[in-house]
Parts: sequence; C-alpha cells; structure tokens
Amino acid sequence: MGRTGVLLLNLGGPDSLADVRPFLYNLFSDPEIIRLPFRWLQKPLAWLIATRRAKTSEANYAQIGGGSPLREITEQQAQALQESLAQEGVTAKIYIGMRYWHPFTEAALAQIKADGIEELVILPLYPQFSISTSGSSFRLIESLWQEDSALQKIKYTIIPSWFNNRGYIQAMVALLRQELDQLPEPEKATIFFSAHGVPISYVTEEGDPYQAEIEACVHLIMQTLGRSNPHVLAYQSRVGPVEWLKPYTEDVIPELAASGVKELVVVPISFISEHIETLQEIDMEYRELAEESGIHTFRRVPALNTHPEFIAGLRDLVTTALEAPPYTFAQVTHPRKQFKLYPQERWEWGMTSAAEVWNGRLAMIGFIALLLELISGQGPLHMAGLL
Repeated sequence: MGRTGVLLLNLGGPDSLADVRPFLYNLFSDPEIIRLPFRWLQKPLAWLIATRRAKTSEANYAQIGGGSPLREITEQQAQALQESLAQEGVTAKIYIGMRYWHPFTEAALAQIKADGIEELVILPLYPQFSISTSGSSFRLIESLWQEDSALQKIKYTIIPSWFNNRGYIQAMVALLRQELDQLPEPEKATIFFSAHGVPISYVTEEGDPYQAEIEACVHLIMQTLGRSNPHVLAYQSRVGPVEWLKPYTEDVIPELAASGVKELVVVPISFISEHIETLQEIDMEYRELAEESGIHTFRRVPALNTHPEFIAGLRDLVTTALEAPPYTFAQVTHPRKQFKLYPQERWEWGMTSAAEVWNGRLAMIGFIALLLELISGQGPLHMAGLL
C-alpha cells in the first residue's frame, strides 16, 4: 500500500461570531442550497441573505458559546479514526475538508497533493446522501479534480453514503437506549427522529435518495433497538419559501402533545456531531416548544461525536473501500437516469441569442426588485422569512 489518505467531508461552521456572516455568505452562494435561474445572481443574493440573517444567527451561536464546535469535533473524529485504522494495521493520514468554512476542501486537497498521497478515500460525514450535502461536496471536488493534473494521478474512491453501516447503527442504538433507560417507564416514551430537511423537489423531481435513506435508517435503528416504543420521523431546519420534506418538526411536536404524549426522546438522526442544529435548534427552540405544548419530559440523544462503535464503523468503511474497486465521481453523479446531482442545471435557459437577451432583462428586473425590497424592508421575501 502506498501513501494512503482519507478525506472527511463536512459542512463546516463559524469559529466565532465574527465568522457568522461570511459563513452564511458561503452557504447561500452554493447553488445546491438556493437554486436560481441565473448564476450571476447567486452571489448578490447570498450577500443580501447573509446580511439580513446575520444578527439572528449570531444570537443563536452566542447561545452555544459564540461559535460552532463542529471543527473541533471533526478533528477529534479524524484523530480517533486514524488511531483506529492504525490498530488494524492501516497507516493513513486523515484530512478534513469543510464545504463552507475553514478548513476548506480546497485547502485539504492542496495538502493531500503536497503530502504525496497516492491512494485516497473520500468519506462524507453525512450518513445519508443528499444533493445538498454530499452531492455539493462531490461536485466541488470533481471540478477541482478535472482542473488539476496532479490530483488526477491519485487513485481515489468515494463512499457516497453509509446510512446502513453497522457501527453507525449500533452507536445510535446504544445512545438511544441510554436515554430511554433513564426514564421511569422507558417503554412509554415516544421516540422522535428529527432529520435535517431538504427541498421536496430534490426528491420528487431530481431523484435525491435522501428521504428513502433516512426512512430506511429509522427502520434499522428501531429494528436493532428491539423495543415497542412508538416512533415518528420529522424534518427540521428548512429555509425559504419553497416546500421542504414533511412533516416539519415544529408542527409535529404540538400535534404529539395534543394527542397525549408526555415523554419525548429526540434522536438527531442525520447529525453525527454536536453543532448549532442540535445544541440550539433542538435543545433550546424545540425543547421550549415541547414544554409550552404540554410535554413534560424532553430528552435528546447525544450526537455520535467520537463514540467508539461509530469510529469503528468509519474504520470499516475505509478498509472496505480500500479493498473494493474504486467508486468514481461518474458513478455518484448518475447512479440512475432520473437522478440529477446538479439540479440547478435545468434552469439554464437561453437556447438562442434573443432568449439570452430577454433572460438578462428579466434577471435585471428581479435583481432591482431585490434591492428595492432590501431598502424598503417590505416585500415577498420578507414575508417568506428569507430576508
């Protein structure tokens, strides 16, 4: 085996309150997050949204210590994975590539080249594949790969998703059982799986497998748990006026309370590390909503972080990938005909020069309308909560 590397992919998060606005700008600049008919509009709109949302987001991060713990936790996971691989006789250097904040994926790839890595496993820290998470990172890496002859010399393989990984499932079940067993009557608690949402059009129109993998993951966890607790699945963290996967977490909690549920154990099923959506959104916002709705016991299963069984699961993913035939960008991009990794491409109108002219005029009108709305503080985007 030559020089082996493992590239861990994740979202990233602001390290301090000063980082929140530029982090949001990077996030909303991604066409996988907000789809627009014209790419030149992406960055101006990202600036507008980041500017308008910065104060609220800064207040949320202030509640959890002034920044995201995601980078620190990911570094701990990388160290634990490297040690676990070494115990199995695999010498590999672990790299971290964040999509929207430091350490960026571009910097990780530059270091991989500098270190002379010959064989690379690309492992997203998202158990379930989605266009907007793993897909976005894969798209970025593929574009960088195509432009760099040095990267093209590296033998690589991709792990697209691992929602059914044994170590992941076992670790989730262990943490869930731990929370249930602290209740007076564990069997009566309702298990609430809360997953990060995605626009429903990604699933219905683009063939994104995310929802199917989330549902399959819930089934595996409940099957492995082997208990008869009632359970529900909902989706959190939606942004903007478009319809996202339903039901929404903030709608289901009051409905459960109204039906007589008094004890809720929340499982952050799509989150493997503590960050803003577990520490603030679930632990604070949803806890307060549950208490106001009449639920008197609200427990949240911890994120996996460096749970030993979880790290062992990641190790097994890497060792298996090193032994198997390479899984390439092309295979991830089009795993089946109806699935489009890059859904925004369908917005590329303008098959004629005349159409391009009219498209440009319409886009300019739309951009002027955005500026007027920003200045006036009124308009449809404000009503939808985007600005």
